[in-house]
Amino acid sequence: MANVFYTARKTLRNLTNGGNVLLVATGLALLVVNLPFLHDFYNSLWTHEMALQIGDFNLFSHHGEPMSIMAFINDALMAVFFFSVGLEIKREVLVGELSSFRQALLPIVAAIGGMGVPVLIFFIMGHDSDYIGGAAVPMATDIAFSLGVLAMLGSRVPISLKIFLTTLAVVDDIGGILVIAIFYSTHINYWMLLVAAVLLGILALGGRMSIQSKVFYLGIGAFIWFLFLNAGIHPTIAGVLIAFCVPAKPVYAPRKYVKTIRQNISYFSHEDEERLTSRTILTKDQMNWLKEIESASDKVISPLQDMEDSLHPVVNYMIVPLFAFANAGIYFGDLQLSALFNGVAPAIILGLVLGKFLGIFLFTWICIKLKWAPMPEDCNYKQLAAISMLGGIGFTVSLFIANLSFGTGDPYLSQLLNNAKLGILVGSFLAGFLGWLFLYLTLPKHPSGLQE
Repeated sequence: MANVFYTARKTLRNLTNGGNVLLVATGLALLVVNLPFLHDFYNSLWTHEMALQIGDFNLFSHHGEPMSIMAFINDALMAVFFFSVGLEIKREVLVGELSSFRQALLPIVAAIGGMGVPVLIFFIMGHDSDYIGGAAVPMATDIAFSLGVLAMLGSRVPISLKIFLTTLAVVDDIGGILVIAIFYSTHINYWMLLVAAVLLGILALGGRMSIQSKVFYLGIGAFIWFLFLNAGIHPTIAGVLIAFCVPAKPVYAPRKYVKTIRQNISYFSHEDEERLTSRTILTKDQMNWLKEIESASDKVISPLQDMEDSLHPVVNYMIVPLFAFANAGIYFGDLQLSALFNGVAPAIILGLVLGKFLGIFLFTWICIKLKWAPMPEDCNYKQLAAISMLGGIGFTVSLFIANLSFGTGDPYLSQLLNNAKLGILVGSFLAGFLGWLFLYLTLPKHPSGLQE
């Protein structure tokens, strides 16, 4: 049990720190795009072309045309983000909060309510409008930002509450992935999709055979991503499917690993130990013994855990902040105050603030009252209500879906996208502030129970 909570604390800490970097990147984007001498530079920066080319083949191309920097961020780097999400989902299903039906039921039910009610509110407000295609925008929960808000309250927050929110966000991500796969795939090239399916089959077979090479999965995965991109299926879906093929079972059991280490260390005699206190050239045998230990260390950690751990800093400190910097830039010079009260922005704000709160809390309350699942340890309904409000911090995935909905380059849709971004920022800020305030008022003044 201690190892489980250590792993949970480490993951929560990584996501929390990433939320701080994300906040800085968002603020910087808003500043740069609204400075007169940087506005044009910011907008033109994302139009430059990207290429990774061998002969006539350019991996970063879409239907024969080179990808812009913006397309590279949204279609390539965000595929890495969703690959990381896929690894996390697989781990949660195998050994995490989603591995037990009783443990998983409460956050699953909460996530379903948190996705369904905001979309319903958006549909009611946007019925017969020209922005109805963005109905999925307020259904997302940004785990990094929401955990960042929890971190402001320190050890007063029970770790069970943090794990509940994290698991809810993981299920929320699954819903977002399904929405992207179903509603944002167009003009499908079935031949390319067939080739991608064959390559996915090879990866799945490799996973079943416990092939440990990360180059195997990432190398073939790169071509699957390219085929999805050009087949009309959103390439972020490729990232998730590739992640599901990565094996979670290591070559060595920990017991065999320990035995291997002890055996190779025993080869070093007492004379070797004395001689090795100073920096010296190793003998051939000594090198082989140490390489055996190094090899065993690689084989005791599964590719899934190794990749997930390696990708966390890359995703949290580079990819997601870069995505935010590229996509969160709202130019206030074109905005009117009425945009907050008419059109897509208020539909998103109400969806994130009211819809998320009602959906998560009511579905959670019903689930507990019917005794389908227990209340999280050391928690009460007031704290669950505050966590439900924090679920309205949509940000990263909301921005991503807004770009898929309105980011076509058409001037009118570009204005809708700008207004949608405004709604996402305002709604996420309100949900974050209200959630923090409710938690501040309802949490015990001193830590109790299991804490981070």
